[in-house]
Amino acid sequence: MHFPNDFLWGVATASYQVEGAAVEDGRGESIWDRFCREPGRVYAGHNGNIACDQYHRYTEDVKLMSHINIGAYRFSIAWPRILPSGEGKVNEKGLDYYRRLCETLLEHNITPCATLYHWDLPYALHEKGGWPARDTALRFRDYAAHCFAALAQYIPMWFTLNEPFCSAELGYRYGYHAPGHRSPAETSAAIHHLNLAHGLAVQCYREGGYQGEIGTVLNVGVIRPATTRSEDQEAADLMNDGSRMYLRPLFGKGYPQRHLQRLEKEGAPLPIQAGDLKQIAQPIDFLGFNYYFELVVSHHDRRQFITESTNTIPIDAPMPIQPNWQPATAMGWPVVPGGLYRHLQWIKNEVGNIPIYITENGCAQEDVLTANQEVHDLKRIEYMQLHLAQCQHALENGINLKGYFAWSLIDNFEWSHGYSKRFGIVYCDYATLKRYPKDSYYFYRDVIAGYL
Repeated sequence: MHFPNDFLWGVATASYQVEGAAVEDGRGESIWDRFCREPGRVYAGHNGNIACDQYHRYTEDVKLMSHINIGAYRFSIAWPRILPSGEGKVNEKGLDYYRRLCETLLEHNITPCATLYHWDLPYALHEKGGWPARDTALRFRDYAAHCFAALAQYIPMWFTLNEPFCSAELGYRYGYHAPGHRSPAETSAAIHHLNLAHGLAVQCYREGGYQGEIGTVLNVGVIRPATTRSEDQEAADLMNDGSRMYLRPLFGKGYPQRHLQRLEKEGAPLPIQAGDLKQIAQPIDFLGFNYYFELVVSHHDRRQFITESTNTIPIDAPMPIQPNWQPATAMGWPVVPGGLYRHLQWIKNEVGNIPIYITENGCAQEDVLTANQEVHDLKRIEYMQLHLAQCQHALENGINLKGYFAWSLIDNFEWSHGYSKRFGIVYCDYATLKRYPKDSYYFYRDVIAGYL
């Protein structure tokens, strides 16, 4: 594999999944803290109270990154650490933690890359309406302003939101994620206000005159038609309007009219106000894209979805029921490397050749720590090899791909699956919190060094 010399190699995590220290140093309660306490919501009643304890062990994790010459760390800032009630007085101890993290990263020549929102909404704002309330977007702007003012000197790359699809659809339509609602009207409002929050934060960053770059992270799920028949092609394109709801407004192309009409028929129109679409379309420097798998749809089943739990563990997204033949990860997700290239090409066709970073890519496997304290995760290595080959294919075909962030640095709290799924290239023993590099950790070392 051959990549440009300036290609950015990184790893990624999210605050609630790795930090722990849920009640320390003034951190407020998030919707995930409350969601984890509701019976039946999260596998085995797990929660993020301790997680990987990165809040106390970040220096150890930075050394793990430095040891294999990782170039960038994408982490998220916990809104409840900065503003415990979502607004009002800033918690300086929260900002101090991220200052220390960034300083340690920079000391090891690792670029800090911060996501402002990775799903841990302050619970106090949820009580005031959450993302279905327009005021939450305004409070997000204020929160972003505090983060920029305090941390922009350390952080040259910012992401506003992580996967707003999951926040809106899984949180408010299907109920798999916090806050666990099932309301089409709330979903529509959340979609629009998440998009609006992104635009407000970007505008705030520009007005502050900061010298770095800013973008966002989407998990556009481009559905593959089962055949080349025109009716299957049309069915897939119709379903892809769901991804266009998050992508097209960012580039001044508005919402897809077909989808707006469907929402109107559901009695759940978007609460668009004058000037909103212009606000959402603030110019961004790059787009982050998370990819795990690709799904298939045909004309006959385009309206049918699997929405029930499987093996007592909720699935993470509604899925078209056309079967895949590919092997699956421990999440039950099919391994479809070619889908990564198809997604990147689709984004280019939709909005042009904007710089793209793959901000998450990885897989859950049934990792076992041996008596020799090793983890031989060959399936994860194979997954990464296949997907990195598609990254090279994208570069060779003119796609403006700038970097790759492996998900994840370390095993962590996998949302509604609790600690039952492991995505890390570093194994975390949740009983002792000791870290053990997996074989995939050393594989990634060799990728970064250019030996593969």
